[in-house]
Amino acid sequence: MIDSSPADSLIGIGLTAAMFQQLIARPAYAGETPMRVIEIRRDAVCVHDGAHERLAVVPPSIAQTLADDALAVGDWVLVDQPAPGRWRVVERVPPLTQIARRTNDGRGAAKRQVLVANVDSALLVMGLDRDFNARRLERYLALAYLSGVPAVLVLTKADTLAPALLERRIDEARESLRPGSPLFALDARAPDAGVCLTPWLGRGQTVVVLGSSGAGKSTLTNTLCGDALQDTGAVRIDDGRGKHTTTTRTLRFACAGGCVIDTPGLRSLRLDVDDASELAGVFDDVSTLALRCRFRDCRHQSEPGCAVREGLPADRVHNFHKLQREARRDSLNALERREQRSAWKMRGREAAIRSRAKRG
Repeated sequence: MIDSSPADSLIGIGLTAAMFQQLIARPAYAGETPMRVIEIRRDAVCVHDGAHERLAVVPPSIAQTLADDALAVGDWVLVDQPAPGRWRVVERVPPLTQIARRTNDGRGAAKRQVLVANVDSALLVMGLDRDFNARRLERYLALAYLSGVPAVLVLTKADTLAPALLERRIDEARESLRPGSPLFALDARAPDAGVCLTPWLGRGQTVVVLGSSGAGKSTLTNTLCGDALQDTGAVRIDDGRGKHTTTTRTLRFACAGGCVIDTPGLRSLRLDVDDASELAGVFDDVSTLALRCRFRDCRHQSEPGCAVREGLPADRVHNFHKLQREARRDSLNALERREQRSAWKMRGREAAIRSRAKRG
């Protein structure tokens, strides 16, 4: 239990008992001020000490040390004041959790991008309109699982669907969830949306709101925080997708006492995974059914007697294979990627030769 006065003020910005132990273990804790990153800017970060928001510069030495593991919203840092009115980050406290994805570095290699840090739960927001996509939901669930962050599925725009379609989509979403995982179908604008999510928004807790553009993330954040903190926009009629009304990740304060990190919609989501076997926990139904396959080394593709293909929807099995391929590709080093490209080119040339031979 954190009961010291300085620490008590930090609980309001998401300080947990585990992070408090991390803070007091730092050798510089007595001399610098612990603050939390609430927004990332181009050459500085907005930090909060539980009472005031400050703008702190990040020295190049700190930025270079962190490299791909850059500062993210939700991080705890130690800050000093080299001059009146100036604040400077001197150290990042190792995060307890991180949610990250892989992005392309422009040369074919995967680069790690940390989205948020030190969150207790992830609110996975998906609209029940044309935004609804069970395969994309599986990807978001995998993102949370691989980060060690419990997921809460929030299906928005429930007020826009006929009861029969609403039930059908809820059932489809449940098929992707682990047993016992929380699911709520609601109108993100309604006051009771905040009530049902209160267990994850108590004082000292932090949630991140994740989902595609137009899913209702900012609308839900406004409801949870009791004010129109973020702009919200309409979705396109033709495909139900929205534009980026939220352009930065920002930590806000919820009415229930916790913290909410709103995020821009993710156009692409490649999982931060080094080994395809890590996906077994995400697709535990695949792992369970695989025990009943005829062959112990069944790949669940074209083998006879495959219990996975017989017991699961074809789309879910296809998504399982797709995520595994991505994980294997992202784990390749530069030499392995070159060898893979050479093999693809060789197969392409062989296919062209066969095609010309058939045409005579």
